[in-house]
Amino acid sequence: MTLLIEKEYEGEIAVDCTHYANLVAEKVLDMEGCPYETQINLVLTDNQEIQRVNREFRSIDAPTDVLSFPMVPFETPGDYGILDEDDSYFDLDTGELILGDIMISIPRMESQAQEYGHSQVREFSFLVAHSVLHLLGYDHMTPEEAKVMEDKQSRALEELGISR
Repeated sequence: MTLLIEKEYEGEIAVDCTHYANLVAEKVLDMEGCPYETQINLVLTDNQEIQRVNREFRSIDAPTDVLSFPMVPFETPGDYGILDEDDSYFDLDTGELILGDIMISIPRMESQAQEYGHSQVREFSFLVAHSVLHLLGYDHMTPEEAKVMEDKQSRALEELGISR
């Protein structure tokens, strides 16, 4: 897996974002049986920028903790069959599957960690797990979908020993 990280956030970050993003993304991809080498873009930003992007792409004029922009239009979460017929989702130079982009607001991550009473490592790792599942086609629009995502996120973090 190639994780391309762009740090737009100008402040200090207490979490080793490169380490934990790689660790968690690899875990989720392994759990989901992804048969390809992958590429994910991760942008670490602030509340103002994530609010701007949220407004532009979701018509929600408010900051949020994380945004996910999947490249592959999975009809069913984690069903890689769509890729058998269309190689346009692969990087021509590396052959990696381009899963998409993740944007995390560092200030929001920090405040949520404090609000929920757990470490910033745990909150950051949760946001990465959540986003990678979105990149694989999962969503949480219904209670059933939310339960599936919650179970998968919890299992990934538990298996990595990243607890509340």
